[in-house]
Amino acid sequence: MAMTLPHQIGALTGTAIMSDSVATVRAAVSPARRSPATSPRCAARKQGLPAAEIGLRLASLSPPVSPRIGRMRPDLSAACQALMDAPPVMAEEENEGAVVREYKEKGGAQDKSNGVPVYVMMPLDSVTMGNTINRRKAMKASLQALKSAGVEGVMMDVWWGLVEREKPGEYNWGGYSELLEMAKKHGLKVQAVMSFHQCGGNVGDSCTIPLPKWAVEEIDKDPDLAYTDQWGRRNYEYISLSCDTLPVLNGRTPIQCYGDFMRAFRDKFEHLLGDTIVEIQVGMGPAGELRYPSYPEQNGTWKFPGIGAFQSYDKYMLSHLKAAAEAAGKPEWGSTGPTDAGQYNNWPEDTNFFRKEGGGWNSPYGDFFLTWYSQMLLNHGDRILSSAKAIFNNTGVKISVKVAGIHWHYGTRSHAPELTAGYYNTRFHDGYLPIARMLARHGAVFNFTCIEMRDHEQPQDAQCAPEKLVRQVGLATREAQVPLAGENALPRYDEFAHEQILQASSMNIDGEDRYMCAFTYLRMNPHLFQPDNWRRFVAFVKKMKEGKGANRCWEEVEREAEHFVHVTRPLVQEAAVALM
Repeated sequence: MAMTLPHQIGALTGTAIMSDSVATVRAAVSPARRSPATSPRCAARKQGLPAAEIGLRLASLSPPVSPRIGRMRPDLSAACQALMDAPPVMAEEENEGAVVREYKEKGGAQDKSNGVPVYVMMPLDSVTMGNTINRRKAMKASLQALKSAGVEGVMMDVWWGLVEREKPGEYNWGGYSELLEMAKKHGLKVQAVMSFHQCGGNVGDSCTIPLPKWAVEEIDKDPDLAYTDQWGRRNYEYISLSCDTLPVLNGRTPIQCYGDFMRAFRDKFEHLLGDTIVEIQVGMGPAGELRYPSYPEQNGTWKFPGIGAFQSYDKYMLSHLKAAAEAAGKPEWGSTGPTDAGQYNNWPEDTNFFRKEGGGWNSPYGDFFLTWYSQMLLNHGDRILSSAKAIFNNTGVKISVKVAGIHWHYGTRSHAPELTAGYYNTRFHDGYLPIARMLARHGAVFNFTCIEMRDHEQPQDAQCAPEKLVRQVGLATREAQVPLAGENALPRYDEFAHEQILQASSMNIDGEDRYMCAFTYLRMNPHLFQPDNWRRFVAFVKKMKEGKGANRCWEEVEREAEHFVHVTRPLVQEAAVALM
């Protein structure tokens, strides 16, 4: 006998669930509030006002969003996944199917020349530590809901720490096999992330999945396999790139370990490659991003908007630095990294190295060190991509790499947080063009974050400029002729974030719109399925698939999607009450 929705949620989570999200409060407002009256935004557009002026007129309506949002309990994801799995609330299931088909037929088709396909990130703990699907029944229902809303596919982390956890070379694909077949059954494409990093310790991490046990044991034996700052603090999120080519992991190099893992994945899921699995995103560092772990949140080490710290002090990094300094004819520069670059939570002007006037970053030594530090990161990406390209050649999948959207202190001359992360980007030096060119050599996609952010929403004293940063990346990818994809860095469900994503997904560069090849939405969770959020999300997906050229207001698109949303509204409303 089918359980009621509250019973399902309780059984799946094993505990009472409380939601502290602002979106939950919004869910209390009846979705029936919508009116056919023309909104101020629509009226402004019909008057032919430019987007920038419309944004200024409506700026007071946009909620200020901090770049850091309180973390979400991992068990909450069970609720979002359960709500579509409830017993039927509508009179007849056949009627529901007809409504879904009608919505999809009335504009769900993507205009390939303009539209951008939308993927949705799955929960980080979709596969359990026991190598099974987490909340199987709820997962099926959620995938069905996403597919019916017009979503192209999902992104899932394939954790190194789960699959090769016990012994080197032994791979347990349990959970992933079923999850991928589930996606195929629902007609969803998959972006599979080869997650060679630890889960836990970064923004949005809702669970902890360490590196494989045997790899951690090797780091315990030789702590210099971990990234290290100038105070000796070790970081276990990702193995230091300084030992990429050294046989330090039970006789294998880290690059060999990553390659063997990807090869085992290819062999296991060869029948899905190019059809269901359409993209392999290769993990390159903490949070899966091509960067150093310069701003770790774990244990309160770093807090926004601190400048972070260089991670060049393990013995292997120092050995590389020494060799580079000697090759440059400056052996005195090879004994250590900058000693006057401040601490994690300093601001640029607090330090001698990053200060505006006379800072070490803009000196011959600074140029030497920053060039070396960033080139080490580029070499790391080049090595892994060479392996990935050889492994997935002729399988029909794209290969992508994620680059972090480090937008704080972007308005300063030194761009300190970008420098400590490994991006040699200053007022006088483009740090993203070299990355784009490296990706272009391998035919990889440049996946960039912070697409949803607007400059005026961020703390102005920290000179945050995400929009300018996104544009710089757009220019770099255009020059390097590399495809650009995007993600939102933080969970956002409001129209302002959606509209910003739409604008960024087709940036106008020198009079020409440059469209992203895909956008991945963060993330499948209970808040996404709350009534107002779900309605806005459905409209967002439709708008993205139509493309910016459709030139229609959000309100118009939402009204068209309302008929479809009505089918799921009773379930969503009941779920919202259960989550309170």
